[in-house]
Amino acid sequence: MALAILRGVLIFVAIGLSVSFFNSDLLPQEPAWLPWMALLLVIGFAVSVITADILIPKKRIETISAVYFGLLIGIFLTYVATIALTPLLGDNNEYRNAVQLSVGAVLCYLCISMLIQTKDDFRFIIPYVEFAKEVKGLKPYILDTSVVIDGRIADVVETGILDNQLIMPRFVLQELQNIADSSDKMRRSRGRRGLDILNRLRTDANVDLKIYDRDLPDSQDQPVDMKLVLLAKHLEGKLVTGDYNLNKVARLHNVQVLNLNDLANSLKPQFLPGEQVIVKVVKAGEEEGQGVGYLDDGTMIVIESGRSHIGKSVQISVTSVLQTSAGRMIFGKFDAVAS
Repeated sequence: MALAILRGVLIFVAIGLSVSFFNSDLLPQEPAWLPWMALLLVIGFAVSVITADILIPKKRIETISAVYFGLLIGIFLTYVATIALTPLLGDNNEYRNAVQLSVGAVLCYLCISMLIQTKDDFRFIIPYVEFAKEVKGLKPYILDTSVVIDGRIADVVETGILDNQLIMPRFVLQELQNIADSSDKMRRSRGRRGLDILNRLRTDANVDLKIYDRDLPDSQDQPVDMKLVLLAKHLEGKLVTGDYNLNKVARLHNVQVLNLNDLANSLKPQFLPGEQVIVKVVKAGEEEGQGVGYLDDGTMIVIESGRSHIGKSVQISVTSVLQTSAGRMIFGKFDAVAS
């Protein structure tokens, strides 16, 4: 409603300006169509501005603000530079105006360019405008190649558990594209699945996904894993990965990590020593007499004295549970064949 009123006011103002021009002496009255043409041009300009506003519904406040502040700072610096150059410019007004216009254009461009390129690296707040180094209140999540290819991140985000901003570095996206263009069929399939997951996240209106284009000076000539760690530290965010080795490297650099394997393991059913479980023995274990079975969620169960019951469902008593970042293993002792 507020936008509709604002656009209506702009149309009425344009009509008022057109009538003022029409009745003033600023425009020649001959030929007769010239005032009417001026009236239509002013109204048409107002309508074109409103049309452009409607056709571009998603406007980024940081970009718009960077342009505004860049212009203000550039104009101020131009004014200061003009005063400083006054003794050198002399009394030639045409020469002075040309120099002032050139200096103003260069300074405004440099100020706007600098603000647009560094809007994520500093924090500047005035009413209704905020340049922030990180998402306000919540730390951003930096996505790793493995977690995008894995695909579970999309399901986790769609549950609404994670409402943080997701950061997709440009170098990770490039790595995904290289994998998708690989000559190896399996590798190419994994890369394309990762790109499909990214597109799924990007098209979800409830997901805040940002492609991070900049390369940090410290990350030049570094491998992708180290670039991810340095970027997560720079943004003060959390690294989302399923890579066990990257998990260890990130923790060595005091970077917080969200490991999807740890998250999945934490959601699996808990078993205590002595608890009884029914499972099907599917293969022999590594030790003599051992059998191996799996729960519905993929958790492996090692069964003592279970090798002789391969292909059967048996009841076991849990003896211990081994939890690692790579997964969970349950050890149990055979009790009886399940009926």
